[in-house]
Parts: sequence; C-alpha cells; structure tokens
Amino acid sequence: MSGMKEISIQDVCSVRIGQVEDRKAGTGCTVFLCPEGMRAGLDIRGGGPAARESQLLDPLMAAQVVHAIVLAGGSAFGLNAAGGVMKYLEEQDIGFDVGVTKVPLVCQSDLFDLTVGDPFIRPDETMGYAAARQALTAPNYRDGNYGAGCGATVGKLGGMETCTKTGIGSFALQAGDLKIGAVVALNALGDVFDWRTGTQVAGLLTADRTGFRSSLDQLTASIQTVENRFVENTTLGVILTNARFEKAALCKIAGMGHDGYARSIRPVHTSFDGDSIYAVSAGEVAADQEVVGSLAAEVISQAILRAVESAESAYGFLAARDLAK
Repeated sequence: MSGMKEISIQDVCSVRIGQVEDRKAGTGCTVFLCPEGMRAGLDIRGGGPAARESQLLDPLMAAQVVHAIVLAGGSAFGLNAAGGVMKYLEEQDIGFDVGVTKVPLVCQSDLFDLTVGDPFIRPDETMGYAAARQALTAPNYRDGNYGAGCGATVGKLGGMETCTKTGIGSFALQAGDLKIGAVVALNALGDVFDWRTGTQVAGLLTADRTGFRSSLDQLTASIQTVENRFVENTTLGVILTNARFEKAALCKIAGMGHDGYARSIRPVHTSFDGDSIYAVSAGEVAADQEVVGSLAAEVISQAILRAVESAESAYGFLAARDLAK
C-alpha cells in the first residue's frame, strides 16, 4: 500500500509477546502482555468460542485496560492457562490494585487442536506461566508451528485426513507515526485464499493429498441439516496498534478486522468455528478509527497468509509448502 512500509510485529507498540508449545502434544499458547495495561476490544463472530474474561472488554464494563491476552490450544480445557499468566503477573506486582494484592486482568480465547497430537495434554497453568515469563523477560514471537499455532490446521470438512497444516502468522505496517499489525492463529473449518489473486493456498485436500478441493462445495453438496458436524476449528486474531483508542472504538476496529477473515477464509464464521479478534491499543498516536479499522482488515489478511506460508508439515498433516513440491 502506498506510503506504508512493513515492520516487525514486535515493533508496533509496547505489547510483549511470548510463546510456549508442547510439540509432542501438538498444542501451545501465545501471551500478549502489557505491564502498564492495554486498552482492548473484542469481536466474536464464530458460533463456538472458548473464552475466559471476554466480558471485561464490553464497553459497559468498568475495566478500562487489561494486562494480558492469551491465545491457546486445548479447546475449553486450555482456558486454565490464564491462571498461570495471572500467577506470574501477580508475582511481578502487575495488575489492578485492590489493596491486599494486585489482580491481573487476563482475557483468553482458545482453538480446538485436541485431534492433532495428544488430546489429554492441553495448555495449563504451567504453560501459561512460562509463556508470560517469556513475554516479559525475553519476547520470542515467531511465525509458524509455535505457540497457539502449534496444532493449527484448516480445511476440515472432509476430516483430519485431508486437512492442511497451518500455524500462527503475523504482519505489520507503518505509515508516518501510525503502526498497526496483527497476529492470527489459523485453525479454520474452511479453506484459505490469497485474496489478491483468488487462489486457494490451503484447506481441504483431494483424497490423494496432491491438491485442493472446495470446502464450500463440500458443505453445500447437501442442504439437509447435519448433526454433530466436525467442530475442530476456530481462528483467533489480535490486532495491535500504537494509536490511541478506547474500548468502544476498539470493538469496532476488531469487527472491521473480521473483513480480513471473510476475504481470506471460506466458509468463515460458521457455528462450528469460534472465530474471534481482539483489537489492542498501546500508544498515544492520534489516528482516524476508519483508517485503522480498514488497515486492520489488511494486516489480518496478510497475517493469515503468513500462517500458511510459515507452517511446517507435522503430525502427519501436510503444510502448503510441501504440497507445492
């Protein structure tokens, strides 16, 4: 885009990102941490979210900042990771002062990866504690099979046998003083497309796993109601900016960020995904809400592509880079 340059996601603002994964189990977590607190909003479009403390980000709620956001695998079982993040932050004297201690405000959203590695090993307090410590002391964010993206896959309407391995991806831009970026843990029911060309780049594989077929065609092959449809999904995103916004505006920016999901994933926002996007403000730069919201969709789409491009084949699932060979 004219007048904009790409930067590292770690250079967008003061938010620190730490990741821990259990490669054998095929799961992990990614922690976004801001000791002084970060303003945040949330927009959930999927019908099956697994979340903790999401109500804090309602503009009607009293809390004006949160101290950490956690993305993790493990489905609802993995929500215990936030407890470990809280424990670490309390030890560091970070949180909302209630007199006798400080209470860290920690939001979390999880994706479903229980069918990838070991279904009985999930992100827990120990993993959350380790990821928070990593974020504060030595931020280690990387695109690929890391953190919440460790067990991520897409294109699961035909079952896990014909899905594509994906991961976590990031993309960030700067225009003048404004910086904005996104991190996406890509774990969709549907297929992934390069919105610039319309080319499918990940998703439902053919039976011989040599190419792609259409999840949308698979879904619409029958209009009959299907009970207990494959539900091993959910794409999670965090938009970061150094622009100054409060919760209501950030909820709107998060909603505009979902346009990036819609242009890159098909089908998207189904009842069998928990698709969620956080928008985080940690800075004082003055910027127009509509500009930032429009850019949010762009960086989300780019981060989705990075999650595809950086993923490595694992757990018997092919990544796009190996399919191309």
